[in-house]
Amino acid sequence: MTLLIIIIVLALIFDYINGFHDAANAIATVVATKVLTPFQAVLWAAFFNFLAYWVFGFGVADTVAKTADTMQIDLVVILAGVIAAICWNLLTWWLGIPSSSSHTLIGGFAGAAVAHAIAIHGFSGYVDAEGVTHHWYDIVSWYKAGKDGGMPSGVLIIIAFIVLAPLLGALASYLISIWLLNASRKSIGPKIFTVALMIATIWFVYTQMIPYEEIIKDGHKPRFASSVFWSVAFEPHNIKWFLVAFIVLTVSGFCLIFSSLNLHQADAALKKMQLLSSAAFSLGHGGNDSQKVMGIIAAAVVVYINTNPGVHMDSWLDVALPSEDGAFKMPSWIPLACYSAIAAGTLSGGWKIVKTMGSKITKVTSFEGVAAETAGALTLYFTEHLKIPVSTTHTITGSIIGVGLTKRVSAVRWGVTVSLIWAWILTIPISALLAGIIYYVLSVFI
Repeated sequence: MTLLIIIIVLALIFDYINGFHDAANAIATVVATKVLTPFQAVLWAAFFNFLAYWVFGFGVADTVAKTADTMQIDLVVILAGVIAAICWNLLTWWLGIPSSSSHTLIGGFAGAAVAHAIAIHGFSGYVDAEGVTHHWYDIVSWYKAGKDGGMPSGVLIIIAFIVLAPLLGALASYLISIWLLNASRKSIGPKIFTVALMIATIWFVYTQMIPYEEIIKDGHKPRFASSVFWSVAFEPHNIKWFLVAFIVLTVSGFCLIFSSLNLHQADAALKKMQLLSSAAFSLGHGGNDSQKVMGIIAAAVVVYINTNPGVHMDSWLDVALPSEDGAFKMPSWIPLACYSAIAAGTLSGGWKIVKTMGSKITKVTSFEGVAAETAGALTLYFTEHLKIPVSTTHTITGSIIGVGLTKRVSAVRWGVTVSLIWAWILTIPISALLAGIIYYVLSVFI
């Protein structure tokens, strides 16, 4: 039990480090455009990091918890993974490199699990109790097909989104920038497009809503049992789609009046909208990254139960991973602690990375800030819906590159960008290797 408590504490410390390591993702553009002072910006971002507790479910946490087979690992594996993730995060923060905290954690977890499998079984195959042959690499969930044609999961999908997440962010921010640029012109075409987009958004979000009957299915208790309306409105899945609609409709409303504003009025309006886009991205950051730590804590509890059969778990550690016939079960203190830790970390700031994100990639104005943060937020919401633990760092970096490309290709400082990409590529293998080494060292003493 002592080792389990240590892992939980270290996981929350990692979450705190994640907050100040990734604070730049949400505040870099509002600081660069002087919409908020640095202190105001971290307060703003931290508040919405914590607010994400009421918005997001546990889909990403489930994916992270199942990175390795919890039936075949022990607590030393998870401890080594968390320590490696903390070390790499602190190093990249110190160097001012906006690497991915998410990939650091997953790489560390996977690397320690592989080291464990090699230590126990070597490189040759082994037969389990059911007569099935396994190999050392089978301990990690590399790829798992989605249910009923849904999104597949596994470490290979997470690795694929090292490329896909920034590309999606860049594409979204580029399209939003083009939309805003055309909306500034006094012509009817962009207004017709904007109205059509508003109608399509309302229809799409309406189709995604979960009705009250579905919410209370299988005895699930809604947040407001006394009111059908508030139960539907505050269902986490529905809140997320309401936010998507609110973001798109707000930007659409601005586009409809953009051409009638003078330069000063437009800049003032864009700075107000930057507060909205930054808040939306901070929500996505809190919801996406806090769930990864929840997944690690959940995996640790399940491993403890597996390695101590018959042990009685107190209600505060009553955790169960989803199965074919069950949902993710997690006591409320775990998500509350995770969201609090990441919010506290964001309050601490990460000024070296703010400088990289806010000025070194491309010069950012209020216009570009709105486009980048809006694109980043929407990308995070959709990937969270698909239960994919993407990097908020990669997403916002790609979004900033996308708005830079609307000016000209040379507006992006590609030398800085290439350095960042190398850091992204190396994060998972270095974290995995470091975790493997730490696992072997810890195994000597534990």
